[in-house]
Amino acid sequence: MKKFDAIVVGAGQAGPALAHVLGDMGQKVAVAEENLVGGSCVNYGCTPSKTLIGSARAIYAASRGEEFGFSTGKLTVNFERVMQRQHDIVTAMRGRDEKGLFAMKGVTYYHARASFISKTEMQVGDEVLKAKHIYLNVGARAVIPKIPGLDSVPYLDNQTIFDLKELPRHFIMLGGGYISMEFAHAFRRFGSEVTVIESGGQVLNREDEDVAICAQEILEKEGVKFLLNHKAIQIEKRGSTIVVHVETKGKKRSEVVGTHLLVAVGRQPNSDTLKVENAGIKLDEKGHIQVDNHLKTNVDGIYALGEVNGRGAFTHTTYNDYEIAADNLKGGKRKVSDRIPTYGVFIDPPIAHIGMNEKEVRESGTKALIGKMQMSKVNRATEFGQEEGFMKVLVDAKTQRFLGATLIGLNADEVIHSITDLMYARKPYTVMQNAVHIHPTVSELLPTVLGMLEPLK
Repeated sequence: MKKFDAIVVGAGQAGPALAHVLGDMGQKVAVAEENLVGGSCVNYGCTPSKTLIGSARAIYAASRGEEFGFSTGKLTVNFERVMQRQHDIVTAMRGRDEKGLFAMKGVTYYHARASFISKTEMQVGDEVLKAKHIYLNVGARAVIPKIPGLDSVPYLDNQTIFDLKELPRHFIMLGGGYISMEFAHAFRRFGSEVTVIESGGQVLNREDEDVAICAQEILEKEGVKFLLNHKAIQIEKRGSTIVVHVETKGKKRSEVVGTHLLVAVGRQPNSDTLKVENAGIKLDEKGHIQVDNHLKTNVDGIYALGEVNGRGAFTHTTYNDYEIAADNLKGGKRKVSDRIPTYGVFIDPPIAHIGMNEKEVRESGTKALIGKMQMSKVNRATEFGQEEGFMKVLVDAKTQRFLGATLIGLNADEVIHSITDLMYARKPYTVMQNAVHIHPTVSELLPTVLGMLEPLK
């Protein structure tokens, strides 16, 4: 048995950063990772997916050459090169993370699965490690639904999609969430026929209806097909094709025939790899490790960070968990509830959101003001040939502070941070309304939309 001051399980976006802090504090630290350093984000999440989206965006821009006054001749997509580009970028980023981790003071790295033996002991590969403090950053993985026949076909998920060697002729995607929407847009631009099957009545079911409809229309404009209110009831292989049998709520049945299938219907935490029952750690009904406002589990000395705790499903929330844990180690008081929910959906143009959406504000009963402006009114959007989308902001009528905002349109994923910073500063919207922004930008229209506020009815 080897003794450490702390064991960090998982080398994703929180684990190595926290190990670095612990090591610098003079602690002896073990880091265990059974897969790849960098976690989901670097290896099969943000980095590879946004690299593909970057390639798709360049291809789309080139395809509009005549509109912008130039000609590229016949446009062809080298899918092998597209995939090699993302592989090269992922490999370089993972290598950078590995170099940093392996050089950390006081840190010993184990490339092995870790599971609990007791509250203070873990089986790590062939060794037993013991520590008073254990930090869990093991992430989550794709949910694989129990659909008859699914296990008989070579389906893909958010990890294995990056192993594709050839461009799918017809890519069927189960689920209308963020993952499917981003891949649907990218692969359509690569040249695939794409059909998205969603059992609910709208894509992006977390979003307001107007946002979901706008996002769907953007993809439909480029040829992506959607089947809403269609449930996959059976899947089979037919020759070289994959057939998805679907049923509407009215029990009308049909089939979708494609060459490749992506399953993206949700995520499940990797807590089941840890043998948490041996430590007495409590899980919620979905398998997330329950934590308090300072990321502590119900067991003294054990903490859970990142997607496995169910308090945030994004790289930025995982990294913020690290920041909270590191601050608390140094006597600070940062906590999870300080965080304002924010995220992006990287279709093109992107969606960006902060705080509450319109539906949540209505349900809360808060007396609010709302402002909405179409991106077609933004000069920069017209000049760059991307007028789709809108800005929508919600303000507390009493305090004059932002309740939330959703932007869909050119540079929305960057523009949103102007609102984010004001929300954290707890300042009234009038600070932004009275500010002078640079012309011609997207951000310069934020004061304008704030001048259009009216009561939310």
